Amino acid sequence: MHTLLPLAEELALLMKARRETIGVAESSTGGLLSAALLAVPGASAYFLGGAVVYTRKAREQLLQLPRESVTGMRSASEPYALLLARTASQRFAASWGLAETGAAGPTGNPYGDSAGHSCIAIAGVAEEVMTLETGNADRAANMRAFAAAALELLKRRLSQ
Repeated sequence: MHTLLPLAEELALLMKARRETIGVAESSTGGLLSAALLAVPGASAYFLGGAVVYTRKAREQLLQLPRESVTGMRSASEPYALLLARTASQRFAASWGLAETGAAGPTGNPYGDSAGHSCIAIAGVAEEVMTLETGNADRAANMRAFAAAALELLKRRLSQ
């Protein structure tokens, strides 16, 4: 967490200055994105909420996304990450939605993605999606890498 905090602090300053808010939907980061953003004092000025969407049931219950909404999509893909980001933004009525979905490890997922695969998306005034491949099977290291990449993506977008 200590490696994520400097990024979260920069994001807090940017979001407060812009008077913007964020909602988070994360999967293989297991709550690290939300925890990093909430670790900064004054987070209530910009953080509206987050959900760890690790299973189909969580997606349906926490984000109210029915099975039909992901027809033809697989999790741990860029389209799925973008759907989660858009939904987080909408559900929390936030300026931005930030989402992450992937395979932290030590093995890959049933869809053929290797450990260290993550898709990250932001949605708001602009949208951006990326895929990260760490090539690492270390679950905790991948979780941190995925969270750092998501925070960096948001920072780049907010700095533009």
